[in-house]
Amino acid sequence: MAFSKILGGAARTAVALIVALGVNSAFAQATPKTIVFGVAPGPYGDLIKQAIAPGLEKKGYKVVLKEFSDYVQPNLALANGATDANLFQHGVYLEKFSADKGLKLSPLIRVPTAGLGLYSNKIKSIDELKKGDVITLSNDPTNLARGLRFLAKIDLLTIKKDISPTQASEKDIDQNPRGLVFKPLEAAQLPRTLDTAAGALVNGNFAIAAGLDLNKALKLEVLDENLKNLIAVKTADLDKPFVKDIKSVVESDEFLAVVTDPKLPYASFQRPEWVVARLAGKK
Repeated sequence: MAFSKILGGAARTAVALIVALGVNSAFAQATPKTIVFGVAPGPYGDLIKQAIAPGLEKKGYKVVLKEFSDYVQPNLALANGATDANLFQHGVYLEKFSADKGLKLSPLIRVPTAGLGLYSNKIKSIDELKKGDVITLSNDPTNLARGLRFLAKIDLLTIKKDISPTQASEKDIDQNPRGLVFKPLEAAQLPRTLDTAAGALVNGNFAIAAGLDLNKALKLEVLDENLKNLIAVKTADLDKPFVKDIKSVVESDEFLAVVTDPKLPYASFQRPEWVVARLAGKK
């Protein structure tokens, strides 16, 4: 009898445990899975909130944004697992940064992007630039080379012929016909230099974060495809469901509706080829 009671008690305990596990399992399945996106200051955090998070939330995810003040920490945080994805950089920067730091990160999909612009509070045209005027630009190697290529396209300098334009620094300037002073600084600091410098070459995200009007730039960069911003993830995560869900949301009609809404700033951003093709197919 005693053994029977013990066995009966054990059975009831086992049943209770199974029920509890079932409840906990059901609760776990109902709990949103969290995706942490790393961003830099500017419009891409808002782009995630308005165009990406709603679709992911419908799929059962909770979306969290983690903002970094520079272009270095977002990729380090992604590599060490502090974030699950990021949106702040173009493909050239991702490739070089990953190679330099030995990180295994991969592009997922490109998004509409605000380009580089030359801004000024002191002049209204580059024709007004004169000898000794200071132009500030980003000092990270990828965007420094990008800035110099842009300045060369608008005839403010030339780059030495034996130097790869993708690796050029201010030391590789060949001709500087107007006698300008080019001063590389941290990208986030560039908008602040407009009070002192003749002009500042500012990345689109930092320009928007500082309240600059893209349409009032002296000159705006026309972006190559590999300079349009993208969502990056760890290479090991490329085939994981949450990454596939991010991509499917970005490719959705709902995402396109947001980034083409004329009432939102993204409508004036430069569009990646896949977006251009999708929109053309709808006409």
